Amino acid sequence: MVLIAGLGNPGAQYERTRHNAGFEALDILSKSVGIAIDRARFRSLVGESTIAGKRVVLLKPQTYMNLSGQAVAEAMRWYKLQPEQVLVISDDIDLPPGVIRVRMKGGAGTHNGWKSIIAETGTGDFPRIRIGTGAPPIYFDLAAWVLAKHDETTRPLMEEAFEAAAKAAVCFVEHGINLTMNRFNRRHDEEPAV
Repeated sequence: MVLIAGLGNPGAQYERTRHNAGFEALDILSKSVGIAIDRARFRSLVGESTIAGKRVVLLKPQTYMNLSGQAVAEAMRWYKLQPEQVLVISDDIDLPPGVIRVRMKGGAGTHNGWKSIIAETGTGDFPRIRIGTGAPPIYFDLAAWVLAKHDETTRPLMEEAFEAAAKAAVCFVEHGINLTMNRFNRRHDEEPAV
């Protein structure tokens, strides 16, 4: 079984903001595999079905980003999952807009959603797909940056990244983390494998 959590903030005012990259990628995944994310459970919106014969739960925490760990930990306890069975999709200011990185585990950095997940579960050993949103200019407040929408230059790059992240999530379910890293991690100037 695999739990795929896309991080973001609920509410219309946060739609299409940098911090909602995980939500947007999960929405694309949901449509591509035909799993509706429409039940309220675990302080989240949830969808459950199978991908390639494996049981999969899609999870959009409704706790707001800073408390994402509450939703993820609650679902993990219910399904009795280990961290390696939970794939988390999130935004990342340390990557250029539109670049994705798949990792086996890692720390929280400046990301409050990851800080919450690590605090609630006691580990950072979660497979993850990080979607680059770019760093704010030096004078720009970080919170204001991640809660702002992309401009017309970066939005098309983000749309491509959401598609790539959704494909990477399916690859993770079907083939595991190592093949997914090999297939989807590219230099910034390379085309992603699809």
